[in-house]
Amino acid sequence: MDYLKSALPSQIMSERGSNLVVINPGSANVRIGLASQDTPFNIPHCIARHTEQIPNFTVIDKMLNSTVTTQQHIDREKAYDVIAPLLKIPFLDEEGPSNSFPRKMGRVDGHNPHIIRKDLPFTWTNVYEEATNSSVSLETSSKDETDEFLDPKEGTDSKEPNASERKFKEFICGEEALRISPTEPYCFCRPIRRGHLNISQHYSMQQVLDDLHTIWDWILIEKLHIPRNERNMYSAVLVMPETFDNREIKEILSLVLRELCFGSAVVHQEGLAAVFGNGLSTACVVNIGAQVTSLICIEDGGALPSTGKTLPFGGEDISRAFLWTQRQRQTWPPIHSDVFGKPIDLLVLNQLKETYCEVKEGEFDAVAVVHSYENKVPAGPHKTRLSALNVPPMGLFCPMLLTPDAYPPPPRTWFHDYEDMLEDTWHIDFSRRADMSDTFYPNVNGGLPMWESYPVFSTKPKKEEKVGLAEAITNCILSTGRIDIQRKLFCSIQLTGGVALTSGLIAAVEERVLHAIPPNEAIDTVEVLQSRANPTFVSWKGGAVC
Repeated sequence: MDYLKSALPSQIMSERGSNLVVINPGSANVRIGLASQDTPFNIPHCIARHTEQIPNFTVIDKMLNSTVTTQQHIDREKAYDVIAPLLKIPFLDEEGPSNSFPRKMGRVDGHNPHIIRKDLPFTWTNVYEEATNSSVSLETSSKDETDEFLDPKEGTDSKEPNASERKFKEFICGEEALRISPTEPYCFCRPIRRGHLNISQHYSMQQVLDDLHTIWDWILIEKLHIPRNERNMYSAVLVMPETFDNREIKEILSLVLRELCFGSAVVHQEGLAAVFGNGLSTACVVNIGAQVTSLICIEDGGALPSTGKTLPFGGEDISRAFLWTQRQRQTWPPIHSDVFGKPIDLLVLNQLKETYCEVKEGEFDAVAVVHSYENKVPAGPHKTRLSALNVPPMGLFCPMLLTPDAYPPPPRTWFHDYEDMLEDTWHIDFSRRADMSDTFYPNVNGGLPMWESYPVFSTKPKKEEKVGLAEAITNCILSTGRIDIQRKLFCSIQLTGGVALTSGLIAAVEERVLHAIPPNEAIDTVEVLQSRANPTFVSWKGGAVC
């Protein structure tokens, strides 16, 4: 104990990080890696299983989506016209070239320096097992498989084995699952949706947990090279988003210890981990994920439960708004983009959004190459001039632009059953480091003392979830009720998540939050702190150093 108090964090990390696996699950991606690594693997949180019951590719969640209503169309157009004067661009029904606003043309290679891939096409995933006459190791097989995915000739039948020799892979995880052709007999699932386990009438709890286990087990074997028979020598750190309910945390913790066979496990709160990952102790943490945005205030290394808020939108909603904007401006190529039925199309939209979208004044265009993906045919390039590239990110402040037709939050009826929540699993003696305080463990709303400081979120949508990001941040900080901490938090806003990399977003948050503060509040300064680490991985990093 004395050694742990006196040793430097880097020294402890080098000694213990090699057998500590940090897992930060999200709706679209899971960040996982050894604590000794600088950055984790950031892998799409999805799986496609081969099925003989359906002839073509099927997305389970597609059945959950609703058709956009006429009123939602009208609201979206109104939202665009609310955003237009803020960005000093023409309204939706105005002709762009004839207006007096300045037009800015983007470079073909994009703007965001954090994005490496620009207009490179994706390739279809090879869904067949490799035909081999000799036994090869798992690592070699995995490497060959990866090389095959990156083969520019992929998508043709030139290297496919004879029909009699073909054998479909039982399951495919990660980005490879997103790149499966619509003609292949696979069922595509995401075990987490809108910040919760993706339980629905089409996707049972057991199926969700089985898929979660398969994905994480595949990553541990293929990426981290940790076989099952050695995992009892490893400890797991779960960095859990604030959106998760207590029973969800219990189920995931049980999965890690029982099915994945880790020797011990500890749970960290994502907001706390984000603060520690940036070397801070006090901040208003705003985590803009792919499907949800969560906010919570941290003071002196402790979460303030009453400040926790969740907004039902994120980066993928911005990507869909990007597609809608291009279609409204008639700049989208004449191709069929199905973000619900064809995951590769969402992959394309995410890439374009991350590369070209930013927040700045004036009409903002860019010439880009958009690729279309039909059946097994190689990607077809379409050079086009994308416009209004600064509008989609502003949907964070005007959420009517992000229509709620896609992936509604899972029904909460399953979580109304609280029987045995404080028994069974919670009475197991979970090993943990001696230097960990009890406040690092999420609670179960009573019972054990270690859970008392963790926020319990309502199973019903909160009224504040309908507001924009600026109002949510303002409400979150003002709910602390103390002027001294309010002033400190307004100058210590921390943006995390991939969307935080959007150019110009920090300045926009500062400006919009300052305008959202009521005039009777004695606050005149707002500052978003520059992240010392990549915002995408800062929560994972915090889990590694806590």
